[in-house]
Amino acid sequence: MQLVRQKEQKGSFRFAVGGPFRSTRPARVVGAALLVGALGSACAAPDGAAPPKAPAKPAPGQPHAQGAPGAPDAAGALGSYAERVRAQRAARVAAAKKWGLDKPPIDAPEPPSVKPRITTRKGFETDGEDRPPVFTTVPTDQRVVFLTIDDGSEKDPDLLRMMSELKIPYSAFLSDYLVKTDYGYFKKMQSEGVTLNNHTLTHPYLPGLDYEDQRREICDMQDLIRKRFGKRPELFRPPYGNYNDDSLRAAKSCGVKAVPLWAAEAFPDHMEWREWDEDLHPGDIILTHFRGKGDWPGTMPDMIRKVMKVLTDKGYAVAKLEDYV
Repeated sequence: MQLVRQKEQKGSFRFAVGGPFRSTRPARVVGAALLVGALGSACAAPDGAAPPKAPAKPAPGQPHAQGAPGAPDAAGALGSYAERVRAQRAARVAAAKKWGLDKPPIDAPEPPSVKPRITTRKGFETDGEDRPPVFTTVPTDQRVVFLTIDDGSEKDPDLLRMMSELKIPYSAFLSDYLVKTDYGYFKKMQSEGVTLNNHTLTHPYLPGLDYEDQRREICDMQDLIRKRFGKRPELFRPPYGNYNDDSLRAAKSCGVKAVPLWAAEAFPDHMEWREWDEDLHPGDIILTHFRGKGDWPGTMPDMIRKVMKVLTDKGYAVAKLEDYV
């Protein structure tokens, strides 16, 4: 019996039974029962965790790992699959409990095979043409949002551990005057899969600078990130969200392809909203900062607990911004 695994929306999975059948009816009944049992185990997960991939079918002419030659051991394969589902679910529940979350984060769906077309949000345009788009929300129908962290002042090792163990994706927008005291902290962050993006050298109010000074702030930070971390960023966020046409023109001149701002901002004790309805929407970008108790009422893990409670209660997963932009 050949099992074909197909991904559905919202993280669910189904199995289609196909291929020639040479067994008797009782054998087919047993196979169906195994499928129902495994799927019941997988779909029962209350924490939103996507089950791991089902066992792959051996290539033609290759021996099967178990069972008689030429006949897959369906019971063994499905049992192993169900066990991985249970182990993954248990790990997420344990990590959520360790870090003080009421519920485990919802797993993000697979990103689109083709990235959505990003355009400048109405009202955020400049007089120039052919500039990197400025936006607060990514166009998507998926119930995902994007977490971004700015500046680089607080370098809390608990944040790195928390985000790694909970498997929460995020993007960093760095200013060198803050990160230079510990490049190693952000190198470790990068090793966990976090993209390090541009937030200028010294965090100035860009519209108050002429073009050459703006270009120095943006493009020298591009060069520094490439030197320190190996890759020139494609995303740039202007300090305070303030920019003019010179900002966008300078950013484009040194490789910036998009300028993500934000639709909401997260703090350890509350959320602030850009939109009139004070709510989340698919594709919203969330801003927060590398700050600690000296700057706001809590630690960075406190902030993550707050924002994740809001997102999970509203049925949103956190996806990686660079997978969509």
